[in-house]
Amino acid sequence: MMESSQASSSAGDAQSQFNRESQQRRESAASEDSQTAKDFIESQLRLEADAREALPYSFDSCTQPLGPLRQPLFSCLTCNPPPENENEPYNAAAVCYSCSISCHGDHTLVELFSKRNFVCDCGTTRFPATSPCTLRVDPATGSKGVHSQKPAEGNAYNHNFRNRFCVCNEEYDPHKEKGTMFQCLGLGTAETGGCGEDWWHPECLVGLPRGWHKATATNDGTDGTAVKSDESDDDEEPPLPPGFPEEDDFEAFICYKCLESAQWLKRYAGTKGFLAPVYKDGGLKKVEAVESSKDTTEEATASSLKRKNRDDDSEETHNVKRTKSEDTSGSGTTPQEARSDNQQSRKHASLPKEAPSGTFSLFMKEDFRDHLCHCPECFPLLVPHPQLREEEEVYEPPLSEDGDGNEANGGGSHGTGSLYERGEAALSTIDRVRAIEGVMAYNHLRDKVKEFLKPFAESGRTVSAEDVKAYFEKLRGDNLAGAARESVGQAGSGSGGEGGDHRREQSGY
Repeated sequence: MMESSQASSSAGDAQSQFNRESQQRRESAASEDSQTAKDFIESQLRLEADAREALPYSFDSCTQPLGPLRQPLFSCLTCNPPPENENEPYNAAAVCYSCSISCHGDHTLVELFSKRNFVCDCGTTRFPATSPCTLRVDPATGSKGVHSQKPAEGNAYNHNFRNRFCVCNEEYDPHKEKGTMFQCLGLGTAETGGCGEDWWHPECLVGLPRGWHKATATNDGTDGTAVKSDESDDDEEPPLPPGFPEEDDFEAFICYKCLESAQWLKRYAGTKGFLAPVYKDGGLKKVEAVESSKDTTEEATASSLKRKNRDDDSEETHNVKRTKSEDTSGSGTTPQEARSDNQQSRKHASLPKEAPSGTFSLFMKEDFRDHLCHCPECFPLLVPHPQLREEEEVYEPPLSEDGDGNEANGGGSHGTGSLYERGEAALSTIDRVRAIEGVMAYNHLRDKVKEFLKPFAESGRTVSAEDVKAYFEKLRGDNLAGAARESVGQAGSGSGGEGGDHRREQSGY
């Protein structure tokens, strides 16, 4: 008997809870149904503000007419999917910021960041004819929509356009990638043996495998260079590998590939404005040295272990200090030479006579350009590489107009300003009688839509797309009576929440 009473009580509680939730759903639906035009406009303004923050630049003009630029680029994998076999030829292509939104907004894009001397490929034969540039005007027809034009001959491509980066040729997944990648200054293209402004993993520059820090962390952690990290923490940023400079110590770098195509720069390594060489196998050698030292140490007694560790530490400190001293003296620059005008005009005279041997990358400080020699003998070496002579400017599209100045000129133009401002501008261009008639028509339609949504709000059922389509078809056609409209509404099931989605969809017009 007690069990039956408890069951009855539980059922009653559940029914009460269900009734309360149903009432809340009805009140919520009724609140959404009774949203005013002011509420809707304010929500649109918030959405537009968010959109301007995410996409601050105007995207109504393609950069192709501007010619070669250093500009942000995007590779479209939807229009140009790379072949599964990496050795197969690939019709690489990239588009500018504006085309990435206006012409390829719903496609799978790879952000390449900035590349120099590049002309937008949108609307050329590098893309299918079914993917035209919707921003440029076809000179033959005079209307927007260009395709199958001849692409620029000076564009250079590398594996980045296939969504592969670094010497490890790894696909880039922004949701999984950890750590920082660094872009080479790019003195050579992929065709000339350089990297083409590739993006590099720090460990790949010093000869260590991807995930090296996880393997190091599995050691016993007793040596001085073992990295302590939790393998289970996938969100942890990986440390910089041994042999790689700290991020604050350099402003730019030239990878070992590009440095081989401009070997005259090797003499600058370790001089003023340049860091010491970062060798291709530098990190690997350091890790191997640590492992070898640890194996030798494990064979010693406890007392000899302590002595050896002290000796190793002393020797390592001595080597580091000697290397820094050699780097400083290697610059060959003395106060007397710095004061010599003749020496300043021929800076290469203060460089070491021979460049460091081996394969290495060159890391530069912020003022490195001030220390490059521009004498008649050296300047021809700089001519092919303007990025060494001065800092490059990256093209940025004009900022999107936010409508702040539209009121001053009597209203915004199509494509600028907010939805509210466009509505005000439209009303200001018609006479008062027509404006009042328009407002009355809006109020009449609002009342009809509210009447249509009311049964759904009260019953807590969903308004389907078919319900809305059928209602407006009948509303435009034979002006159904109230009873007939109610029967249309009763065909739905669920809450009236999706009505808001359809209203928001109108904001694009």
